[in-house]
Amino acid sequence: MTQPTTPLSAVDLAEALIACPSVTPATGLVFDCLEAQLAPLGFTVHRTLDGAAPDGPVENLFAVRRGPPGSRHFAFAGHLDVVPPGEGWTSAPFLPERRGDLLYGRGAVDMKGAIAAMVAAAAQVPTAAGTLSFLITGDEEGVATHGTVALIEHLRAAGEQPDLCLVGEPTSVNRLGDMAKIGRRGSVNIWIEVAGREGHVAYPHLADNPVPRLVALLAELDALVLDEGTDWFQPSNLEITELVVGNPATNVIPPKASARLSIRFNDRHTGASLAALVDAVAQRHGGTTRPVISGEAFLTEPGDFSALLVAAVEAETGVTPELSTTGGTSDARFLKAVCPVIEFGLCNATMHKRDEAVALADLDTLARIYARVAKAALVVDAHAT
Repeated sequence: MTQPTTPLSAVDLAEALIACPSVTPATGLVFDCLEAQLAPLGFTVHRTLDGAAPDGPVENLFAVRRGPPGSRHFAFAGHLDVVPPGEGWTSAPFLPERRGDLLYGRGAVDMKGAIAAMVAAAAQVPTAAGTLSFLITGDEEGVATHGTVALIEHLRAAGEQPDLCLVGEPTSVNRLGDMAKIGRRGSVNIWIEVAGREGHVAYPHLADNPVPRLVALLAELDALVLDEGTDWFQPSNLEITELVVGNPATNVIPPKASARLSIRFNDRHTGASLAALVDAVAQRHGGTTRPVISGEAFLTEPGDFSALLVAAVEAETGVTPELSTTGGTSDARFLKAVCPVIEFGLCNATMHKRDEAVALADLDTLARIYARVAKAALVVDAHAT
């Protein structure tokens, strides 16, 4: 495979991807488009359909361009699915449109623009430098049951082991390059139910009202201080997100009351330990719990990997990125089990909004940053320590 003599345009590549509707879970046309972009660059593309209804099937793509035997392996990761566009767009959400210095379309920022920049970057990395791969899912914006988790299993079955992975989430805040994510807090949602015994409000001795017990339970949980934060993480927080009694009558003591919690937690905790803590409080008040752990907290300690990313961003933008762990969850929570992972991408101001747009100049700048990172990662022992 011969490297392109002129750089590929990340803007052109992004337009092609945006033009493929891909509301989560994405399958088909948008993956055809990405495969057509990668194959001429020497990548062997593997596509799978994983899972069944109600959360599947989900299309996933693993593409690899192998370097010399024994060379290092650097992976780009991301997702082609997008959130529903909603109403009120100035232009059609899946008809990319350049207006002024911006490119409009659903996925321009989150994250077809970044994937386009990855492709453009891969075209500038010599095959002799090492192995490059793409780990792309169609189910990051959805329940993520059969997306990156399944991709990782395919990766392991193929005997592939990236040394480092860069996820193209839109991490920049005010300008391209001002923030990268070296970790994320974990997430657990917990459903709580307190059972009682219904009865007439005039005869409370013949009933058992669950509402006061649930209120006391939630008050105890709300008063907890889970931690004070760490050097890299903000304090963990527990939020009450739903309270349900479902009692249409004014003169009936209800038979049950329920609530839902959401906890975002740092690496002082695990999802299981927090679920056990909440369950112990619930049991004291006669309640039961059902936890669903969405992901564990992780941290890629600052080291050579983050240093080469910072150097690449500084070289192309003059900006020194803040290394952060703020924000919600991403598929990096799964990929951290494979190798050290860092997230870096476009400005996130318009993601998930109407008239999502990316600066045209940022797309090609991001491609140059990604190319610098990949080249440096393939020639340097850049494992984070």
